[in-house]
Amino acid sequence: MRVLHTSDWHLGRSFHRESLLAAQGVFVDHLIETVRSERVDVVVVSGDVYDRALPSVDAVELCNQALSRLVDARVRTVLISGNHDSARRLGFGAELIDAAGVHLRTDPGRVGEPVVVDDVAFYGIPYLEPELVRVAWELSERTHTAAIGHAMSLIRADLARRAGRSVVLAHAFVTGGHGSDSERDISVGGVAHVPVRVFDGVDYAALGHLHGRQRMSDTVRYSGSPIAYSFSEAGQVKGSWLVDLGPGGFEDAVFVEAPVPRPVARLTGRIDDLLSSPGHARHEDHWLQVTLVDRIRPKGAMERLRARFPHTLALSFEPEGGPENTVTRPRVAGRAEIDVALDFVREVRGEAADPEETRLLREAVEASRAKEAMA
Repeated sequence: MRVLHTSDWHLGRSFHRESLLAAQGVFVDHLIETVRSERVDVVVVSGDVYDRALPSVDAVELCNQALSRLVDARVRTVLISGNHDSARRLGFGAELIDAAGVHLRTDPGRVGEPVVVDDVAFYGIPYLEPELVRVAWELSERTHTAAIGHAMSLIRADLARRAGRSVVLAHAFVTGGHGSDSERDISVGGVAHVPVRVFDGVDYAALGHLHGRQRMSDTVRYSGSPIAYSFSEAGQVKGSWLVDLGPGGFEDAVFVEAPVPRPVARLTGRIDDLLSSPGHARHEDHWLQVTLVDRIRPKGAMERLRARFPHTLALSFEPEGGPENTVTRPRVAGRAEIDVALDFVREVRGEAADPEETRLLREAVEASRAKEAMA
């Protein structure tokens, strides 16, 4: 059997206010092409199908298109809810949709009930908030390890009653995994990690939550998100695991790279160097996070950068010299507002405001005084 392991679609997510829906649509096209060309039998989506509990209409429509196209391709699809999803909303109509070959597993009470394809049992462990399952499962600890450990005990109990191979989908932070800036914290009392050994006894564990592809063991892996959702993911290769299960269980896994509609990158340097260096030409079509190290903060930095790098999304300043360039608190008491404002400009930028900037500041101060007088 051939399984395509994906996760963390985060449909509807934006990137520094830039819509990613078109890029996510490109991934869906790639997904369908991979299913057909690689003769995939089952697609698994290990949580965070949507980016939020109440997804936008456009995100829901894209998800509907993706699942409909998978059904048309005659491939079975198993999905679980992640910490970004609303389990109840994503799982609405699960019993009815089962008949179409799309299997939504969002109810913790059903973790021991597999979706069986041929002789392979697919078990879905949705994101488990420890506090929400602690009473029902009579857990002695309020931790992710306790919650997933109990879920796996239910799965092993079911496996003991049947023959055949097994795949587990889970949305969790496994110890040793590397996170990024785009994942929501799931820690409870500082305990978010679960040991990889909790997944012992199954042929393959398809993990979700962490956005970088990772191999925790031969049979326990993260596929990562299909596209980058933060600048901390610059340089990561995105895609899905193509997993082959033979008669005896896991045989191999090959990573299938996803298309990159627009790469992300981080640039650091002086603004003149960034704008003139031929070495940065390859970044002109990237989404960029730029850190300027000029000792004096450049005027109109974002506008100047976007003239060469139109997709610059984030800008920060870390002047060379460090602490000596940090802003000191100016004396305020007894001084005119305009003098305080001009001193602030000088401290932040390292040079005095020019005549036009001084005029604008004076007008702002006078307008503020007039508004206060009328209040």
